[in-house]
This record gives sequence, C-alpha cells and structure tokens, in this order.
Amino acid sequence: MIEKMYPMTVEGKQKLEDELEYLKITKRKEIVERIKIARSYGDLSENSEYESAKDEQAFVEGRISTLEKMIRFAEIIDDTNVEEDVVSLGRTVTFVELPDEEEETYSIVGSAEANPLEGKISNDSPIAKALLGKRVGDEVSIATPGGDMQVKIVNVGMI
Repeated sequence: MIEKMYPMTVEGKQKLEDELEYLKITKRKEIVERIKIARSYGDLSENSEYESAKDEQAFVEGRISTLEKMIRFAEIIDDTNVEEDVVSLGRTVTFVELPDEEEETYSIVGSAEANPLEGKISNDSPIAKALLGKRVGDEVSIATPGGDMQVKIVNVGMI
C-alpha cells in the first residue's frame, strides 16, 4: 500500500517536529500527573477530573500518531526549477479581486501546515487549485461557494 505523501516547506516540517517533541516530552508528563492526582480522589466511576485527563491523553496520543506519520511521509517542496513568476507550492501569491481591486495575499502550502488565519492555504483549497501554475498578470476565475470570483495575479514570491 502506498502511503499518502505530505508536501510541506522545511519550516512547516520543523514546526511539526517541534510540536511532536513538546507533546512527547512535556504534555505527556503533565497528563500522567493529572491522572495520578485524579486517581487519588477515589471512585473513578464518578470522577470528572479523571475522565477529562483520560480524554486529553487519548487526544494527545492521537495527535502524536498523526504528527509522526506526517513527518515520516513529509515531502519537502522543491520549487527551485519553477520560474519565479509562476504560482506554485511553497510560494506566496498576491492578487486583486476584480473589479474592485481588493488585494489579498496567501502562502500556498501543503495541507499539513495550512492555517488560513496566518494566510497559509492548502494546495488542495479551491483558491490554490485555481492559481497553481498561473503567472503574474494572469486573470483567473476562482469557483467559491458564494459564486465565481475573478482575480488578477500581481505578485508571486518566496515564502
């Protein structure tokens, strides 16, 4: 069976590795201590602190497993052979919405490091899919849930 690859930047992989280290070294110990304290309260069947700590432990262990898989199958983005004015994974793209000229900037990253609040969108998102492979000056139609959006690419840069 072929495993899914997770495209990401070097910085994105480092961020995942840092989170994994924190969860394994710090968070696990904190949860074990919470469980130990909750056990000292007696009857576990009606102990909400114990249940809460066990739920958090299950979540953290699941996240650790996910992070280990993403790191193991990380595919570092190499855009050195892509022309500088072409939108590609690992690049930042600025475009203006037409006709009102409202400017927006996004970094296109793999799904593992996407964070729309930081302006990092997944290469699987509708916006990124429409922009990938396009050049500065191109006008692009992006299908969104609210209808098609017309944009013009004004800048492509490195992340």
